[in-house]
Amino acid sequence: MSYKIIGDSCLDCNDEIKKTGKIQLVPLTLEVGDLTVVDDETFDQKAFIKAVQESDECPRSACPSPDTFMKTYAGPEERVYCITLSKHLSGSFNSASLGKDLYYEEYEEDGKKIAVFSSDSACCGETLVAKKIMELEEKGLSFEEICTRTEEFIYNMNTLFVLETLDTLKKNGRLTGLAAILATALNIKPLMGADHGVIIKLDQARGINKALKKLIDKVEETVVQPEDKVLGISHCNCPERAEFVKNEISKRVPFKEIYVTNTAGVGTMYANDGGIVVSF
Repeated sequence: MSYKIIGDSCLDCNDEIKKTGKIQLVPLTLEVGDLTVVDDETFDQKAFIKAVQESDECPRSACPSPDTFMKTYAGPEERVYCITLSKHLSGSFNSASLGKDLYYEEYEEDGKKIAVFSSDSACCGETLVAKKIMELEEKGLSFEEICTRTEEFIYNMNTLFVLETLDTLKKNGRLTGLAAILATALNIKPLMGADHGVIIKLDQARGINKALKKLIDKVEETVVQPEDKVLGISHCNCPERAEFVKNEISKRVPFKEIYVTNTAGVGTMYANDGGIVVSF
């Protein structure tokens, strides 16, 4: 059976994943003051970071329309899997789901099977879901079995992150009830996680390096059967920091695979310069 995977543009792809030819990304639109940026292959991360740093306004994103998602579902593939940002962080999931309904209304006779998943994560978390779907497809499982196993994978997936600043998440209302953790004057860096897609605070440390060490400790404490798991690392313009996290985790935990990607536009907007996200 032929298939393809649709992701919103928060799904971070490295060259290896792009080469599979199985993933098609639907771009969100980013806004910083009067500047509008499409989060596609033209995205210039350094220029965007500079624009954010120079603007007094908080950057914002707009998800693709249901009609845009509907059009991406078209094509010769018999199975389509769509993966979005956590539904608690973005309207992408709702838009993709409405796009599915529109497609079925328009082309109910073509027999195409479409599934839409909220990753309950972002960045490398979305990518892990895509890699899992590809793995399950290679095993020749039924569409229904793949959907069930993908939902289970999402439910059990862990996402952790340490950012230089939480300003964008705070100003965009993604840290409801967590404002008290911000202590910029003391250089406090929280270790954050996701509880089924809702951002939560797990720990904190003074300084980014100590916070990253807590992230590494948390990965080691949390992971079960790492030899069967893939660890994804997304970084925002800080490859050396990502390599440090990768190497330190590799010393402690025997993951089946560890891959590293740079954040695309949406990930860059929320993670800000220097942010690190891991999923497993």
